[in-house]
Amino acid sequence: MNALLINPESPETFWKLSTLCGLSGKKALLPPLGLITVAALLPRDWNLRLVDQEVQDLTEEDWAFSDIALVSGMIIQREAIHETISQAGQRGVPVVVGGPYASIMPEEVLARGCDFLVQGEGEHAVPALVRALEAGRTSGVFRGQRPGMSESPLPRIDLVRMQDYVTMPLQITRGCPYDCEFCNVSALYGRKLRTKDLDQVLAEMEALYRAGWRSEVFICDDNFIGNRKKAKVLLAAMYDWLKKKDMPFNFWTQASLDLGQDQELMDLMTRANFAHVFIGVESSEPEVLEAANKHQNTARPLAESINTITKNGLTVMASFILGLDRESPGAGERIVSLVNRTNVPLVMVNILHAAPSTRLWERLKKEGRLIEEKTQGDSHVGGMNLVPQRPAKDIYNEHMQAWDRLYDSAAFLNRLRRYYQTMRPTRRALGREDQGPVKRTRAPLGQTLSNLRSLILLCWALGVRDRNRALFWKCLLAIRRDNPSRIIRFLADCGTCYSIMTYKNTRLRGLHKRLMAEQDVDRPAATGAEHA
Repeated sequence: MNALLINPESPETFWKLSTLCGLSGKKALLPPLGLITVAALLPRDWNLRLVDQEVQDLTEEDWAFSDIALVSGMIIQREAIHETISQAGQRGVPVVVGGPYASIMPEEVLARGCDFLVQGEGEHAVPALVRALEAGRTSGVFRGQRPGMSESPLPRIDLVRMQDYVTMPLQITRGCPYDCEFCNVSALYGRKLRTKDLDQVLAEMEALYRAGWRSEVFICDDNFIGNRKKAKVLLAAMYDWLKKKDMPFNFWTQASLDLGQDQELMDLMTRANFAHVFIGVESSEPEVLEAANKHQNTARPLAESINTITKNGLTVMASFILGLDRESPGAGERIVSLVNRTNVPLVMVNILHAAPSTRLWERLKKEGRLIEEKTQGDSHVGGMNLVPQRPAKDIYNEHMQAWDRLYDSAAFLNRLRRYYQTMRPTRRALGREDQGPVKRTRAPLGQTLSNLRSLILLCWALGVRDRNRALFWKCLLAIRRDNPSRIIRFLADCGTCYSIMTYKNTRLRGLHKRLMAEQDVDRPAATGAEHA
């Protein structure tokens, strides 16, 4: 059996970081982990071909190769998934669709004409699909359970052209113990956190190492610290492995804000070469967080938790949402104020977009506030798919104003400078390695040349072409003087911030104009009294 695994291209969104990929000489941020995990569940005698349309075209040769096509993607990729189903149908190639979109909106996918649908996780569903194909079935729906992570196979990283990507993915857990109203993680993966065994995690790290990877790894768990006890045991084992290999990887991941309340955990993360943590702060207003069931963010003042994480050597990437219930006017300005107080350099400000299968979706539907036809699966592309409690135009304007203030080049350069002047030096600079100095792996020559190219392009973009070019050099020299061990992190975040600034200017501003033009000025905003 010749199986074609397809990751359809997504529209331009915040997370594509296209400019950063260009600066890095890469084509995309991450390979499709879901598909290469599915690939490992297929029979070993099948011939597999991966086409990630983020980095390569889907050709007639690919279609001619395939006896069956397996497609996966999120709601944001729905149009591309529909087109792929259509192309497969025109060529008489049976098509299987799985992933978050198929799991959350299966009826819509089936209506588009897919032959097989895999709903939920694949560890049990994919083998059932294979048995059905071997029995000669031509259609079917296969619903996965929530397996223990020990059942998850080693992903087929050999199918990936590593040189195309900025970072490699590694999944350690599924699920999240929290139940934020707007988040669909618990609906997809459950609230019971399931964790891979230590041997599995180290085997995946070893596979990346043997494949030649010597750079950044994204641990794509929705909450890496959801089980702190297990996370600490894992981090100790990761450090031991990394030390034996001369520290070939650095990591970034997603975690909850209560990370700032656990000194031991932060220390273990930096020791294991964790650099960045993506954290859902969501709102600066405690009453808004309480209403959204984001209680883990209210135990301590937000700024205190963020500053604690920063001082302990982890770079925070903070995410916020405008448009949540109980939000008061000026929420965007308060977000900017919190960011400036904490100097968080990497910030994502979203517009509330209700995701199917969340408790927010169900509540809004009951209240008559859900606009299902506007569901796009992205917090920018489609705007709000709901009637908010305050005027939508105010929310859209505050959203754009916040982005303009946060990602003016002078604003983010000054935040970056202050942030890394505040952060402690690296563990190595402090001499804090537990068992003597740790050697650091030397990057391959090709990667070194690529990094040099990236540095030249970044210095050209911010240090020559930008109107605040003098400030770039001033900030760079300040970090070199005050905290030299953080200069590489400073430059890396300059590249990310520049990519986000470019996204704001080339994509987000146009989206804002469209959303404002489309907004129905006659539609009243919902009031707190009506939907208490």
